[in-house]
Amino acid sequence: MTVRPGRVYLVTGGCGFLGQHLVRLLVEKEETVSEVRLFDLHVDPSLEQLGAERVKIRLIQGDITDYPTVRDALQGAHLVIHSASLVDVWYRIPEETIRAVNVHGTENVLRACEELGVQYLVYTSSMEVVGPNVKGDHFYRQGCLTGSFLGNEDTEYNVFHDMAYPKSKAEAERLVLNANGKQISGGKVLYTCALRPTGIYGENHQLMKDFYNRGMKTGGWILRGIPEHIEHGRVYAGNVAWMHLLACRSLQERPLLLGGQVYFCYDDSPYKSYEDFNMQFLSGFGFREVRIPMWLLWAAATTNDLLHMLLRPLTTFTVSTDKARRHFGYQPLYSWEESRCRTLAWVQTFRE
Repeated sequence: MTVRPGRVYLVTGGCGFLGQHLVRLLVEKEETVSEVRLFDLHVDPSLEQLGAERVKIRLIQGDITDYPTVRDALQGAHLVIHSASLVDVWYRIPEETIRAVNVHGTENVLRACEELGVQYLVYTSSMEVVGPNVKGDHFYRQGCLTGSFLGNEDTEYNVFHDMAYPKSKAEAERLVLNANGKQISGGKVLYTCALRPTGIYGENHQLMKDFYNRGMKTGGWILRGIPEHIEHGRVYAGNVAWMHLLACRSLQERPLLLGGQVYFCYDDSPYKSYEDFNMQFLSGFGFREVRIPMWLLWAAATTNDLLHMLLRPLTTFTVSTDKARRHFGYQPLYSWEESRCRTLAWVQTFRE
């Protein structure tokens, strides 16, 4: 199927971290789109300026948990990128609040697609849908260790969650994938797929700024306790946005291939621990690492939200896959060097 010009895309959570990268690429790279609607609880008026003669940016302030508002926003749209999500890395948000946004909000989007005949939905899921699990089972990229998992979308892994965020994302992803192939208004069929980013980084990443602020509060000292061999996958926000754009395009062109599928998001960013990865950007501030015994870190984590997040669990979780390349031609738009330079330029503004 050839995608015709004049398409209207709705991006839920469109003013957030990933949404800002998405809208820029949609304006720059997607010639079939004439209007991008950014649906968010907190809108950013400056994003309207990203519009061009060919593409209109429309801001819609609304609550994803309020169905009438969601339905109004989807009226006349051709495709939805559902990225709105409540992320809780600090374990401070009540579970019912997280579920209301991540699960009930997804139900609202699917219901509006069904009633309005919106055929295509790309869901921003999370690697945490898979793991790490509470038992600390490792998930290695291929070749990382002898006898390791392959680390791709088909790898068997003992998925078990006890925290609200991964549980809610897993349930929402199931809802999205189960809706694929459903008959909707106008005699149409709904096609869906899900993308699972690992730890996203890049410009406007609040968690990176939180690490910086914590370092400044400790006088430039960064506590280190996680062993160096513990690795996590990281992926640049611009490449996650690029994968979304390609998935949107291909879902419309080849719905039977992409419909009902999940894809890990990946690029050429190096595999490191969270500490080592972040220090690639923060070392320029003169931050210094101090190694703390593990028993002391676990004791401190009972009262320190940042440590609690970092230490739970001490599990390597990296992927090795080319499914997105095979299904819709994905290659990273930004190299590691470009991703690093773009992020570093933003980090350096912290001095201002």
